[in-house]
Amino acid sequence: MSRRSALGALVASVALAATACGGGTQNSAGTDPNSVSGTITWWDTSAASTESPAFKDLVAKFEQKYPKIHVNYVNVPFDGSDDKFKTAAQAGNGAPDVMRADVGWTPTFAALGYLQPLDGTPALTDDGDFLPVSYASAKYQGKTYGVPEVTDTLALLYNKDLFAKAGITSVPRTWDEVKTAAQQLEQKVPGTTGVFVNADSYFLLPFLYGEGGDVVDTQAKKITLDGDKMAAAITTAKSLAQPGIGATDTSSNKYTNMNNGFKSGTIGMVLNGPWAVKEYLSGSAFANPDNLGVAPVPAGPAGQGGPVGGHNLVVYAGSPNIAASELFVQFMTSAESQAYIASKNNTMPTRKSVYARPEVAGNKQIAAFQTPLDGSKPRPAAPGAGDLYDMFTPYYQKILGNQASLQDALAQAQQKAKGAVPGFQS
Repeated sequence: MSRRSALGALVASVALAATACGGGTQNSAGTDPNSVSGTITWWDTSAASTESPAFKDLVAKFEQKYPKIHVNYVNVPFDGSDDKFKTAAQAGNGAPDVMRADVGWTPTFAALGYLQPLDGTPALTDDGDFLPVSYASAKYQGKTYGVPEVTDTLALLYNKDLFAKAGITSVPRTWDEVKTAAQQLEQKVPGTTGVFVNADSYFLLPFLYGEGGDVVDTQAKKITLDGDKMAAAITTAKSLAQPGIGATDTSSNKYTNMNNGFKSGTIGMVLNGPWAVKEYLSGSAFANPDNLGVAPVPAGPAGQGGPVGGHNLVVYAGSPNIAASELFVQFMTSAESQAYIASKNNTMPTRKSVYARPEVAGNKQIAAFQTPLDGSKPRPAAPGAGDLYDMFTPYYQKILGNQASLQDALAQAQQKAKGAVPGFQS
């Protein structure tokens, strides 16, 4: 994916800030909500077939509550939507009023001047109810540029029936134990792939965190794609994709192929998040939902933890309908709306109070992800750091696919990342 230079981003940021200050509608603080009118466009980056129907339901409910406001709902594929938003925002044409943005994108968008600060507006009502880590992901340089909608992390998901057939009596707690369990699955249950290694750099993070590393060192202000900890993480991940243990896929359909194999019962273990649960429960392997096992990601030599993920609703600074956008964000992130989405999509709310609601407290899948979430690690808040995942994935795929050596691929990735995180050395 193309990445704009730091200088170009700064110029775009200044130009947008000038436009937003002169052209946007005032926010709705102190305004009668029933007097607000207009049309807003929302880019929803949720999964079109499994998650978006519930969000469409909420849009309809919002329009019933605020009949003077119309929402132009657009489901945008998650992959590439960050670049699509930045291109539209830079051009000053085509950006949505509201976007469902990955938490890793929020500081980057904010640093470019593309987001409207939401402090003191109706969008941030009852902000003390948000989970602290989720709320922190919406902030940049002391201001709040998004409202947490859903949160998540990665966990080890496994097929309990396959474990029983293979005689596995305990859930793997380390990567070495994953390897042993995967070998046992392939040996005892013919036709089964023990573990699937997703060749996407976001799914590499539990391995990297297990080595005590990250994609950047925020204290040293350095990009660390070619570091020893990254090399160790990839070596571990690749060892699990070997014949007799597991498999990987470097095609464009890698995520779909992983999900199809797991939900049909031909893959024993995967790393994935709560957003995938609804799809997995639709598969033949999990006709009995209790067959889906969820456990914290396995540990490496330096510990364990998955990345804190999730999405914030952000408002475009150049929107001509700021007031309507703020009311929409308020509605979509309310406790009632979050409880509805959790009950329909098995995703995790960002409001603490929602976990006590009956429709959420009784949800076994959401409850199972709470322990992994408690042990998860926030991603770096440095603007541009979130761009490194997409940039690094092709190099990770070459390593897993034996198309490049570990050393050469990491060196190339480090060079490619030069300038991606302003102020950080490469």
